[in-house]
Amino acid sequence: MAEVPRKKRGLGKALIAALVAIIVVIGGRWYAYVAYADNPFDEVGISLNSMMPGPIREKGCAMLRARFENKTLPPAGCGVNGNW
Repeated sequence: MAEVPRKKRGLGKALIAALVAIIVVIGGRWYAYVAYADNPFDEVGISLNSMMPGPIREKGCAMLRARFENKTLPPAGCGVNGNW
C-alpha cells in the first residue's frame, strides 16, 4: 500500500494564532485596567498603558481621567507635572 501524504500544517498559521492570542490577552488586560480598575496605580496596568501606541495610550488616559480626575493624582504616563 502506498502511503498517502499528510497535509502539513503551516508554522505560519500557528504563529499567527499565537500572535492573535497574545494581542487579545494584553489588550483585554489593558482595557480592564482603563475601564474597570478601582485604583489607577495598578503597576501592570500602568506598564501596559505606557507600552501602547500614542493614540491608544491617550484614549486610556482619557478613560482614567474621566473616572479619577478629581479623586487622585494621575498615574505615570498620563499626567504632566502631577496634573491630568
